[in-house]
Amino acid sequence: MQTVISGRAYVLGDNIDTDQIIPAHYLSYNPADPKERKFFGMYANSGVPEGQRGLPGGNTPFVKEGQFKSEYTIVIGGKNFGCGSSREHAPLAYAEAGIQCVIAEFYARIFFRNSVNGGYIVPLESKERLVGKVQTGDELVINMDTHVVVNKTRNERYELRPLGDVLPIIEAGGIFAYAKQSGMLK
Repeated sequence: MQTVISGRAYVLGDNIDTDQIIPAHYLSYNPADPKERKFFGMYANSGVPEGQRGLPGGNTPFVKEGQFKSEYTIVIGGKNFGCGSSREHAPLAYAEAGIQCVIAEFYARIFFRNSVNGGYIVPLESKERLVGKVQTGDELVINMDTHVVVNKTRNERYELRPLGDVLPIIEAGGIFAYAKQSGMLK
């Protein structure tokens, strides 16, 4: 796992659900097929309603039309991020779009676990509300060791909560890699 993550932020609001992250009609793509898997990235956040896309203003596309990757690498969310169904395709869609981490106030448990268990993205929690402080396009640098986000655009610093017990799973690259490394699976 990288100890420093940097890139441009994409800001969303509260209660972003898994059907907004990757709408059900795109689940027909096969994530095991590399030719089809990339479409999860193309359609990531396509269910987020206009007015909430890349707050404020709300109409900033997450992935440009015809592209498979986003120009953003960090998603900033509010409360209850990843609520809705237990769709493990949601963190996969972010990973395919090039997202390395999501920073939210707090997560729906299933999205958090799917992010960690699949080794898709790092789900970080902020100690304060970042929606409204961080703007879409801001350049961020996240130091995983010190639990600090530096907003280079606004010259501000924000604190993160430590990852705690899930850190070894994230460092291993997901739950199955962790189980193999720790001798639980052969």
